[in-house]
Amino acid sequence: MSVKAWTKVFFFFLFSSPRMATGMQEKQYSPSLLSFFIYNPKFGPREGEEEKKILFYHPSEVEKNEKIRNVGLCEAIVQFTRTFCPSKPAKSLHTQKNRQFFFEPEENFWIVMVLSAVLLNSAALTHVRALNDNVYGAVLQQCYSMYKLFNGTFGRAMEAGAVELLTQKLEKFFYRYLQTLHLQSCDLLDVFGGISFFPLDKMTYLKIQSFVNRGWRKQDDMRILYKYLTTSLFPRHSEPELAGRDSPLRPEVAGNLLHYGRFLTGPTNLKDPDAKFRFPRIFVNSSDGYEELHLIVYKACIEGLPHCPAASEELGREFCEQLDGLVGPQLTLLASDICEQYNINRRISGPEKEPQFKFIYFNHMNLAEKSTIHMRKTASVSLTSVHPDLMKILGDIHADFVRVDEDEEIIVKAMTDYWVVGKKSDQRELYVILNQKNANLIEVNEEVKRLCATQFNNIFFLD
Repeated sequence: MSVKAWTKVFFFFLFSSPRMATGMQEKQYSPSLLSFFIYNPKFGPREGEEEKKILFYHPSEVEKNEKIRNVGLCEAIVQFTRTFCPSKPAKSLHTQKNRQFFFEPEENFWIVMVLSAVLLNSAALTHVRALNDNVYGAVLQQCYSMYKLFNGTFGRAMEAGAVELLTQKLEKFFYRYLQTLHLQSCDLLDVFGGISFFPLDKMTYLKIQSFVNRGWRKQDDMRILYKYLTTSLFPRHSEPELAGRDSPLRPEVAGNLLHYGRFLTGPTNLKDPDAKFRFPRIFVNSSDGYEELHLIVYKACIEGLPHCPAASEELGREFCEQLDGLVGPQLTLLASDICEQYNINRRISGPEKEPQFKFIYFNHMNLAEKSTIHMRKTASVSLTSVHPDLMKILGDIHADFVRVDEDEEIIVKAMTDYWVVGKKSDQRELYVILNQKNANLIEVNEEVKRLCATQFNNIFFLD
């Protein structure tokens, strides 16, 4: 193999313990949320005022002195680690029974999440080796991003109503949001926060791109909004499965009979004289810091479109009827085209079967992700076709990639039959799991080359 300007590194790890080699006797560890709190050390600087630092604490029934003690410990850890690297304070702390994650989204505002790994079907606490720092660190950051999407920054609440308003907003938001965290389903896809793209022909793609380009903006905002739509809003408004252009009308659809569109936020029925024209507000990045917008989500058949006019605009019946008349017919036609494309692709590919290669792919430039490892991935469940220990190895390889800027390749020998390969090239990452019991390094490398040639032609340049 040739050596080019990029760096290629191979790491070999051999695990042969009976627990990893036998599927029937393996122990499963499920992370549980012990506590989640937000504090600002500047709010209670003097002795006796420590409680003022705490802006939110879950679970709320914890005794006051224990809250103060836990927050004080985290504050001490952060300050201690800053003596070694002032610009990079602590991100996580490992103890024998739990793991703590720290995140400072705004100056002096700290969010802390404490997790424990519990052995399934047992009340005994076990080690937390199976927890991946990158995965749950990303989950913690998503908690803040989701809060900011619907409430703006912590600083904005302080400017509007001081500490009292901020604590009210935190309590209202996180009381509900923390109940939606399904920590046992988190894996590498939560680190990427990517978007699953549907394969389309050129004409359909250009139609959709032309339509979407009228509305959306920054990539980071799109990432967190996509997560909200796919894990929260859309599941609450689930509709029949994909169907072709000739599928019969759904009788429950109300409104304009020329299309099948409806609002997922705002009025449920435009014909209702008592309809409420209230839309949730979101806060997105702009050149001036952030911008407050209305979130209008409009859906026709399978296709959903977020539309975000400025929050200062008046959104009443007339506006909604105009939007329904303009967007509904176009979105319905696009949805029909996508349905046809889906049915064509399904006929070509034939019945679903076990993929030849198990891989995860992610493109940092357009947030595109694809996984043949995940049979199902939602907020509440993550069904994968590989062992959790292999998923952790993927997370460990990604952590190594984060630490270096160069293109890189890592190959790991795991368990008795499996090889795990990670490739990083030009802001793209590929992770492959191969069940090749008697394969050697050269043969594994050739298999990965074959996958790249068939699935990712002209994307990866590592030999």
